[in-house]
This record gives sequence, structure tokens and C-alpha cells, in this order.
Amino acid sequence: MKLLCFQAKRFRWKTHSKTLPDVPDRDVEEEVAETLVAFVHAEASDESAERKTSVLRQTLKHIKWLANKRGFKNIVIHSFTHLGGDTASPAGAEILINALAERLRETDYQVWVTPFGYFCEWDLNVYGESLAKVWKEMR
Repeated sequence: MKLLCFQAKRFRWKTHSKTLPDVPDRDVEEEVAETLVAFVHAEASDESAERKTSVLRQTLKHIKWLANKRGFKNIVIHSFTHLGGDTASPAGAEILINALAERLRETDYQVWVTPFGYFCEWDLNVYGESLAKVWKEMR
């Protein structure tokens, strides 16, 4: 799994168009302030049972660490398949993202997941420090 994370003053997203024909029709526009935004790229190797546990643990640890650096309790997860070439199946990526969101909710974070299977327009207002923009690859 690969992550591109932003410590954001504000993140707004709006559904633009479907990328997967089988997802339900949705018209969503939401905004979250003082949030960690995690662009998530699930890879094909992440779908295996033995790797999934490790990847989820590493990803949770990284997201919590980065959110806690600014005291954030808000997390937005956005599926972003443009961080690598070896992409998981849509079903596998959605399972990983939903598992990640649920585990974060269990530890008192408020979590939003942008609509899976959609391109979205965004407004992203990111803090200036280097730590506010972090790329991470789970191995």
C-alpha cells in the first residue's frame, strides 16, 4: 500500500463522475476541517491474507502518528490509484479501505471515506510544514 497524506486545514470533495460502472449513483459534497487526508493506493499484493494484516497495521500506525502530530481526530480516506502501477482489484481495495476506516473509528477517530469508484473534485488547504505532506510505502 502507498499513502500520500496531508495535514489539512480544510478538505472539500464533490463527486464528479463514476470510474466503476457497478457502484451506486451518488451525488456527494462534503467538507472536513482540521483533518488528516490520506490518499490510499492499494496494491495487488496487499490483497493476500498474510500481507493484509501487516499492511493494515502499518497503515493505521502511520495515519495515527501523523494525525497525532497536529492533534487531529478527523481522518478522510480517499482511494487514489495513481500512486503506483500494481493496483489491487476494485473489490480488494474497497475492502482494505473500509477495514482501515473501521479500525480508525474503533480508536475514537471520526472518519470519512470519499465515494469509492468516483472521480471527485477537491479543495485541499494544507499546512505549510514539511510534515504536512508525507508519502509512505508499506513494505
